[in-house]
Amino acid sequence: MSVVIEKLGSAVDDWVAANAAQLISTRRHLHAHPELAFAEFETTSFLEQRLRAHGLMPRRLPTGTGLVCEVGSGGPVVVLRADIDALPLADLKDVPYASTREGLCHACGHDVHTTVLLGVLIALSTLDGLPGRVRAVFQPAEETLPGGAAEVVTSGVLDGASRAFALHCDPSVPAGRIGLRTGAITAACDRLDVTLTGPGGHTARPQLTVDLVDALGRLITDLPALLSRQVDPRSGMSLVWGAVNAGIAANAIPQRGHLRGTVRVLDRDAWKGAEDLLRSLVERVAATTGAEVDVDYVRGVPPVVNDPRAVALFRAAALETVGSEQVLLSPQSMGGEDFGWFADVMPIALARLGTHGGGAPLDLHRGTFDVDERAIGIGVRLMARTALHALEADSAPPRTGKRAPGDTQSRPTVDEKREPDDEFHRSAERG
Repeated sequence: MSVVIEKLGSAVDDWVAANAAQLISTRRHLHAHPELAFAEFETTSFLEQRLRAHGLMPRRLPTGTGLVCEVGSGGPVVVLRADIDALPLADLKDVPYASTREGLCHACGHDVHTTVLLGVLIALSTLDGLPGRVRAVFQPAEETLPGGAAEVVTSGVLDGASRAFALHCDPSVPAGRIGLRTGAITAACDRLDVTLTGPGGHTARPQLTVDLVDALGRLITDLPALLSRQVDPRSGMSLVWGAVNAGIAANAIPQRGHLRGTVRVLDRDAWKGAEDLLRSLVERVAATTGAEVDVDYVRGVPPVVNDPRAVALFRAAALETVGSEQVLLSPQSMGGEDFGWFADVMPIALARLGTHGGGAPLDLHRGTFDVDERAIGIGVRLMARTALHALEADSAPPRTGKRAPGDTQSRPTVDEKREPDDEFHRSAERG
């Protein structure tokens, strides 16, 4: 780390210490005013006003909500991303900043992500001598399929940037700790809907019709089992049913039955072939029952596969922010996160921000979810330092021979994408 980056990082630390109360106030305002995907108009206006008040020039995304805003000039460009939408859940907390909108709640920490990124931009805007530009993307609609990140990628607002970073609240990790992982950290998530139809009939004479309930049962049990023998177990592909519906009478075989489930997979290449494979397996099983079958497969989000060099930059920033004892190896999650779309155009890395403040963990996507607000300042310091390290790495002249951790001249090989960074994992486990 150069003396310049160290000095800039220390200035960010000072800014966070001086503005801790304002960061908490911002987060509470956002928490009290949640908005759903692609309807984050008030949130966008609030962020826009705050940024303009500090001399910055945000631009609305083509989707109508969300913003892109840069700080710095010249040099390389790195992207920091935060998601701004909420969930259609009732806020069940008895706190002064509880949601003011019935049935809506920031139950996934997006209010924290947004506050962190806003703080990073404002803090960096007070500094001189940034070695490049930091491009902040306040992204709408993370909680939808295929996610607002796909719209960001196609809009071109990422053009010219070298890499992208994001963080996500982790209520299982104490505040003050940061989780990192090389390779897949979240899974792809698709939706599978299967509809079976037949002539119906009397349960006394199943041989004269198509027993749709039996056919549904075969799909429920046979399909996951067949899937496990069709793909590499290391890809982490799984099918879990969430809903089944058929019939209303005990003595009548129905004419229609319906199954719904999710397909999740950690390997991006396996995810690309998941739809064709599942369609084939559904039709194979249904053919043995005589039922007519219709498959609706909804492509969701890709896995977030953390680039090794981007994680190395995150780790350098995390060590400076919280120290080696507080940097953890984050487990893989089978949950979905649309930040994975950013990897279509650049290397990415997602970190976990510990938000647990004591007592029973308040899990994500529940109306009781809340955070230890001390994590906000840690998030600002982490993301600002990560951006500074990335700018420094990307502005350095290319080396000959072995690549530097921040070198983007060569993309990772297949093995580098699939295999974890063993040295990082060992050091994280020690720390």
